[in-house]
Amino acid sequence: MKYQFNILEEAGRCLLCNDAPCSKACGNGDPARALRAVRFGNDAMAKQWVANCDEEDLTRAQEACIHYDRPIRIAETLRQLPEVEPCGELPSLAIDFCGIPCENPFFLASSSICTNYEMVARAFEAGWAGVFYKTICLDDIVEVSPRFDAIPRDGVRGDFGAFRNMEQLSENPAEVDFDILARLKRDYPSKVVVASIMGNTEEQWIELAKMAEAAGVDAIELNFSCPQMRIAGMGSDVGQDSELVLFYTAYVKRSVSIPVIPKMTPNITHMSQPAIAAYFANADAISAINTIKSVTMSDDAGIAGQKTVSGLSGRAVKPIALRFILEMAQNKILKGMQYSGIGGIETWRDALEFIQLGCSNVQVCTAVMQYGYRIIDDLILGLQHYMASRGVSSLDALVGEQLQYFVRPSDLDRTTVVYPMIDRERCIGCGRCYVSCTDGGHQAITFDEARTPHIVGTKCVGCHLCRLVCPTGAIGIAKRIPKHK
Repeated sequence: MKYQFNILEEAGRCLLCNDAPCSKACGNGDPARALRAVRFGNDAMAKQWVANCDEEDLTRAQEACIHYDRPIRIAETLRQLPEVEPCGELPSLAIDFCGIPCENPFFLASSSICTNYEMVARAFEAGWAGVFYKTICLDDIVEVSPRFDAIPRDGVRGDFGAFRNMEQLSENPAEVDFDILARLKRDYPSKVVVASIMGNTEEQWIELAKMAEAAGVDAIELNFSCPQMRIAGMGSDVGQDSELVLFYTAYVKRSVSIPVIPKMTPNITHMSQPAIAAYFANADAISAINTIKSVTMSDDAGIAGQKTVSGLSGRAVKPIALRFILEMAQNKILKGMQYSGIGGIETWRDALEFIQLGCSNVQVCTAVMQYGYRIIDDLILGLQHYMASRGVSSLDALVGEQLQYFVRPSDLDRTTVVYPMIDRERCIGCGRCYVSCTDGGHQAITFDEARTPHIVGTKCVGCHLCRLVCPTGAIGIAKRIPKHK
């Protein structure tokens, strides 16, 4: 049985250190940057950062690794990286959103990652195209402590499977925040600055919108979706009420001349209903989704012994966010509406999925909180190389391209089957497929004394549970064939 080394798994163990000791010790390359590229979906381009490294360089880097458990096997990981294929000039990621030119589709989402001038300026310098600044209101905001909690991925500390926050809106006076936005737009005129606002009355919505326009921002996002407001009639209370969405959007649209973008709540069954209300109020685009109401049980996240419902984000919510984007993009009434996609975006592949379902803009929050603004490097690099590999020169060509493949469950082909196929070279004989099929499937796999699984064709229904639980990728897909009658 051949030993298999998984570079994605090993790179996933990297702590992504600040001022990484491994790169400082290396001398002739940047192994930390190469590992980060692998971690964020750019393994095909990662070797460029260690192309001049010899074994001694990589050995020194590995010896300098400060991992809490065991050092990353840097030499073995980077040795297996593919050679970087030259691809010529990379395509531009420029795209228009609400008529506003954007250098790329990657924006900071309205949250704690963009609460002052210095933070946003650093993000702009790093390469982010724009910001949906933290929501501004006219009420006094007093936050709790602690305000965050996380569900670790596979129990690994510091790596979020999901993230929960109890944060509300900006704690700055509105005048301070609008001054910050004015300075950002003055100092970074090519970047896109969007003011996120939240009012409690018609008059507040109009006042805030006019203040935003006076500050010179490019657009206004209407926060109809924050799930943890302490004042009734704000946040997700609005997003769940189509009539309020209609009225507040219309009030703002009549008050300003810049684009207006309502932000939808996922704490609702059919997001299309408030989205249609926003459409009839002449909204220029829709942002979706905000965080999902949730509960975590950690005592460490309690507030003086008390707990409450608050918002969940991170990679766990991405499939839910994609579902809401899909349903709005498929709605005939909303035809022509632009979308800003939010929810669980960490890698360029995550962003691509939102784009392929109809988003011309994506917002990132939790991944930045976890890994920092530096992830923009791999977001841009990965999407550019993907476009180059397909010969696509304009990002617009990818917007909504996957919508044609989504149908109703009743329209799916139920006359054919795709059977799983085992690659004996990659199978290590762990028996996970057998256990899952026996206890959670159709008892269609046998497991002999030689620790070899066999698929029983007369019982297999092609559900592919076995393929999904296989830890080595040894189970693939055969050709689609007609079902036996």
